[in-house]
Amino acid sequence: MDVSWIPGSADLVVVIVAAIAVVGGAGAALAARRRGPSARVDEPARASAPTTEPATAPETTTAPEAPESRLSRLRGRLGGGLGASLLALLSKGTLSDDDWDELEETLLLADVGASATDDILAALKARLRANPDADPRAVLREVLIEIVDPSLDRALALGPAGQAAHEPIIVVGVNGVGKTTTVGKIARVLVAEDRSVVLAAADTFRAAAADQLETWGARVGVPVVRSEREGADPASVAFEAADRAREGGADVLLVDTAGRLQNKAGLMDELGKIVRVVSKVTPPVEVLLVLDATTGQNGLTQARVFAEVANVTGIVLTKMDGTAKGGIVVAVQRELGVPVKLIGLGEGADDLAPFDAEQFVDGLLGS
Repeated sequence: MDVSWIPGSADLVVVIVAAIAVVGGAGAALAARRRGPSARVDEPARASAPTTEPATAPETTTAPEAPESRLSRLRGRLGGGLGASLLALLSKGTLSDDDWDELEETLLLADVGASATDDILAALKARLRANPDADPRAVLREVLIEIVDPSLDRALALGPAGQAAHEPIIVVGVNGVGKTTTVGKIARVLVAEDRSVVLAAADTFRAAAADQLETWGARVGVPVVRSEREGADPASVAFEAADRAREGGADVLLVDTAGRLQNKAGLMDELGKIVRVVSKVTPPVEVLLVLDATTGQNGLTQARVFAEVANVTGIVLTKMDGTAKGGIVVAVQRELGVPVKLIGLGEGADDLAPFDAEQFVDGLLGS
């Protein structure tokens, strides 16, 4: 268009061109923002290269508290539950048969389990009779620590940071136990340990789960592989993420899975397929089962089913704050023969800590 007849036309053209460039740049920035920091899988069966780069500017840059600090802070939230009830009974001095029955009932109601309850009571009786002057609190602490078993290896089975081994950790559990949040918190801790991480949103049946995981990815500055299509094949998303982790030289791949528990056969097929396709890249080093500590015996039922369909290597117990159900730690370890590795006591970003038998018992007893 000829604008030479307009006074100052040369300056006007420069202004128009500059405005177009600004608008175009803003549009591109908006599109990039909508894509977010994650890689997305439009066709679930596809295993192509990721479409975006990993996030480089996490929303949360502060490092999580040191494990010792988290344990000390979170330990205070355990008091007033199981341990307080036991100590109130033991503080009576000489215990009657009714008192021992009440102790048994307290342990069973706290989900310790029948077998473990018998062992705890037998040990308490024997030690208090052998030494009547012993401090009941000290004896109870000793017995509980033994039953929780401090000798179990509770560390995540990961190699050194910076090895680019793309070691997969698959996280399983029913909906509502805090599984996706737990994945995000684990990623936060691993990043603070200078490990590079890729997150896989393999719970494709709940769009909110993928969105929640993507929010965590943005917070800690790690990429999230997800599908835009609800109900897409979870195994394909997991494979895409495993491939992405290998190509990018990531240290760890964290896979969040669906929590549907309609029937064992369907769950077995779904989890089995995820494990198989991830193993084509690197076999999983951990399968962590997330359980809600407040669900009691129902949680143990869930644990049995998942243990049958997946090679569970460790337990993450959530919602332990303010509950008298601390005995679930003992029951689930005995049920599955695997250790509780992590414990969650709240909704905060740092409310997840490595499980420590002595610290846990001290928290129960208010020590």
